[in-house]
Amino acid sequence: MQMKNHRRVDATLLTLLLATTLSGCTSVPEHPITDSVPLPAQWSRAVPQAEGDVVSQNWWRSFGSTELDALIVQAHLQSLDVATSLARVNQARARADQAGAALLPSLTGTAGVNRQASLDGGGGSASATGTRFSAGLAASYEVDFWGKNQSVQNSALAGWQASVFDADTVRLTVTAQVANAWLLSVALRERMGIAELNIKSAERLLAFVSARVRAGAASPLELAQQRGLLAGQQRQLVQLQQQAEEAQTRIALLLGQTRRASPSEVSFANLRMPQWSVGVPSELMTRRPDIARAEALLAAANADVHAARAAMLPSLVLGGEVGSSGDRWRRIFDNPIYSLAAGLAAPIFDGGRLAAGRDLALAQREEVVIVYRQSIVQAFADVQFALDDLSGLQAQAESQADELVQAQTALRLAESRYRAGAETLLTLIDAQRTLYAVQDAAAQLHLARLQASVALYRAFGGGWNSES
Repeated sequence: MQMKNHRRVDATLLTLLLATTLSGCTSVPEHPITDSVPLPAQWSRAVPQAEGDVVSQNWWRSFGSTELDALIVQAHLQSLDVATSLARVNQARARADQAGAALLPSLTGTAGVNRQASLDGGGGSASATGTRFSAGLAASYEVDFWGKNQSVQNSALAGWQASVFDADTVRLTVTAQVANAWLLSVALRERMGIAELNIKSAERLLAFVSARVRAGAASPLELAQQRGLLAGQQRQLVQLQQQAEEAQTRIALLLGQTRRASPSEVSFANLRMPQWSVGVPSELMTRRPDIARAEALLAAANADVHAARAAMLPSLVLGGEVGSSGDRWRRIFDNPIYSLAAGLAAPIFDGGRLAAGRDLALAQREEVVIVYRQSIVQAFADVQFALDDLSGLQAQAESQADELVQAQTALRLAESRYRAGAETLLTLIDAQRTLYAVQDAAAQLHLARLQASVALYRAFGGGWNSES
């Protein structure tokens, strides 16, 4: 009997030694998260810079509008996209808690009652007839030798962290969308004002042309031409009004409302052009929540690979149970009994299921590495696009200012010469169209510069940083 016990112990030690050897053969050192791309030393486009941080967390306040500030605060509280992302965070947290439960013992309580009697109405033995009550506790625990359960929890925790970063990305996206929609609404109101002023100017000149026709100094053709110009400007005003209504509906959608937002009363000319500091490119790695999300997903993929490898190794489960039974409730605990057990299980043949699971985890990790690198490349491209836009738009604004002055001068001279009979109506009409086009282009250019600033703020992470 003693020899048999020694053989059992030797068999157990041999199994554990074999498992340790297999672990050393199949385990691969964990890949650190160092997968990245070469970073540029500086941004390729020089733009005016301000001192201080790259972007503040309340970057939208740099436009100088309390109305925009109130809308963005409202969006943070009411946006359905933000609410959805927060719900996903709660889901990920619950999955992490669920995954961590495997690291702790499980305890189950049982209670039961059993009634048995003979079918022949009393022909059976007395011991086979009666009611018995039972109660007990059962505990089990899987020893996490190879770190499988810990890796599963680490993967879930990394997924939870990734969902937090994703919620930050959604919040930043919604903020930028609200800012862009509001700026568009204000710009459209400005363009509508320009259109209305030009309509009044066209109506004034139409009255002058009509007087000349009645006096025989102008032809009906000139009258029709001026009327056509006025009709075209009125059509453009209606088009702008429609676009303004669509912009207000877009704001309402971002705020999670069904009622269209009220038209803005902010003066477009009073909006400040933000100033920024672009900093050095390497700082971008810690300022983008989408990069942090990709890095967290890579950590989760590493943990999944470790868990898939550990699943191929033997597992040890410890168990224990204590219970008692009796024919009466008050005597149920008179004779309690207990049992202890330990079970070692090792996969021998499963048709390649576990190996395929390991290969799947490795392939998924390879995809996540590519996505991580892509997020870095995309982040730097976003910043460079915004810097290029701002630089080009600023150069256009400098030329456009002179263009506007010349168009105003041309209309004033064309009207004066037409009144004096020294110029045709076609020249006056062309001057009107040119001035209106230049004024409208100036408003659109100013909007483009403001929205390019929003794009730059968004590209720099909107004041987000990995430490916070």
